[in-house]
Amino acid sequence: MATCACTGQTPSEGKSGIDGIITISPAKPGPTRINEASAPLANTTFAVESNGREIGSFTTDDRGHFQVALSPGHYKVSLKARKTSIGHFGPFEVEVVADKMTNVQWECDSGMR
Repeated sequence: MATCACTGQTPSEGKSGIDGIITISPAKPGPTRINEASAPLANTTFAVESNGREIGSFTTDDRGHFQVALSPGHYKVSLKARKTSIGHFGPFEVEVVADKMTNVQWECDSGMR
């Protein structure tokens, strides 16, 4: 499992942050087959922003899962160091509350058709 504690943020005494899975769709070019519409977005780094500035990052594991500890607040998450304008990889917005891991399931658009 990929885990990252973002620098500059101190979670409250209870565990708070974001836990989830990021997928990408369509996963392959051409016609989409049943059960092949999306795939885990593996080993991909995302930036976490608060108030317009990057406060940390995390990398998904081989199943697209990630977990990041964050203080309560509002965050935007998007692909870090994006090199192409094709596809949609956020920003995803999330509200983190004290003493709770906020579970998310985000799907990115690969731009393949």
